[in-house]
Amino acid sequence: MRTETLRETSVNTAAPVNEFTTGVAKAAPVMMGYFPIAVAYGVLAREAGLTLWETMAMSLFLYAGASQFIAVGMFAAAMSPFTMIFTTFLVNLRHLLMSASLAPFLKGLRFRSLALLGTGVTDETFAVNCTEFANTRRGHYFMYGVNLASYSSWVTGSLVGAMAGTLIPGLDQLPLDFALPAMFICLLVIMLKDNVMLCTAVLAGGLSILLALLIEGNWNIILATVIAATVASGWEKCRKRS
Repeated sequence: MRTETLRETSVNTAAPVNEFTTGVAKAAPVMMGYFPIAVAYGVLAREAGLTLWETMAMSLFLYAGASQFIAVGMFAAAMSPFTMIFTTFLVNLRHLLMSASLAPFLKGLRFRSLALLGTGVTDETFAVNCTEFANTRRGHYFMYGVNLASYSSWVTGSLVGAMAGTLIPGLDQLPLDFALPAMFICLLVIMLKDNVMLCTAVLAGGLSILLALLIEGNWNIILATVIAATVASGWEKCRKRS
């Protein structure tokens, strides 16, 4: 156990500056996708009645695109704080699965490092980090670079939208929310390298759509992910045995 910890630590601290800058460079597509969406969030938040500080606090401490848009809508509808918190929790529940997938690459780190890295996990940063860790021997400084660059882009976009968005008429009417799904689809395609990954992605997407029609709320994402991952794991084990 000690040998493994030392090995992981030496990998993670081998070249922190290079790892970090590489992570920032890899996050460029995420940053370009985050900025316009964050601007739209800032505009909508101010129109819903949030102050500049409240708008920025949500981006600084919550940092969850879809959840922030949902929370702004619920705030405008004068819903209770408990309802907003519980809804945000359900929407972000999928982060448990994403964090669990990244955990094997972060062995040997202290809790505070894991906590900092965990706060930066989003759909898009997860895709970038997971793909890079699977293909290249990276350390946790690479993940710091990806997460911090993406976070900075979101916070900066939120500030621009909150301060100057009202000067641009019709900005909130533009279909900017399509940028995130489109970007995530591109990142997903990069990860599809064999039949198992391709079939798993198709199965998860199909199940998610089907369950969304049958179940209220956001449980369709969690259930589809668990079912598809279980099927893929069983398929992979059977293929190795044969």
